Amino acid sequence: MTQTLGVHINYPPAQKHEKKLSYEKGVMNELIKQLPRFDKFSQNFNHKIQNWLPFYWNGFEQTTRYTYVIDHLEDLDAIFTNFNRAKKKNIKRAEKIVNINYNLSPEEFYINHKLTLEKQNNSILYDFVTFKSIHDATTLNNSSVIISATDELGNLHGALFIIWDSRSAYDLISTIDPDFRDSGAASLLVKKAIEYVSRYTNRFDFEGSMIENVETSFRMFGAHQTPYHKIYKYPSRILKVSSIINQLFKQNI
Repeated sequence: MTQTLGVHINYPPAQKHEKKLSYEKGVMNELIKQLPRFDKFSQNFNHKIQNWLPFYWNGFEQTTRYTYVIDHLEDLDAIFTNFNRAKKKNIKRAEKIVNINYNLSPEEFYINHKLTLEKQNNSILYDFVTFKSIHDATTLNNSSVIISATDELGNLHGALFIIWDSRSAYDLISTIDPDFRDSGAASLLVKKAIEYVSRYTNRFDFEGSMIENVETSFRMFGAHQTPYHKIYKYPSRILKVSSIINQLFKQNI
């Protein structure tokens, strides 16, 4: 459930660029030394971490991945104006069909996500205990919300679980019922989520996706493509071969 990990560095003030790179090298090398013995290491670094050279010099590999981000949430009018025309049409349609609520329980959210995935012949990849612990901790810290869309017959068209801190909000989990995909509720939920979190933070991160149709949808909200590093190392030959086979399999789907 943690999309972004990687190195967090508390930089000394007023560093010149050369000193900053040198400082990063020292910190990263020290952290790498402290890693326990492992057969597989894989982390998605925060997009602000651009220097991964110390990991390269220590035998790690890298691939570039992408997320989509909307900045400057203080200007909601400008953000919504920048939505693609198709998204605006979806939102207008949904406003006539569904009501937006902020009181869906974690149990209802989890059950709905499980059911919507089963309708698409997929299985849920996290258990309820894990989700409930994240929900309860972030609720206690006033840093999450479940936003749902329900029609007048009580059908749940979709819901989002959004978390945030002072730097950014994150679209952590989305559950969209394929039976109601044409209602436009998914687009309306994103709009309402951006409105809601703008009170607490100034950035909305869609949490990335390398799936083509998902990437297209995120881009249509006017979000900016933002690259980040995936850093990995497989000392285990079995796991390395398995990873290569898996990547080849995905490319041939």
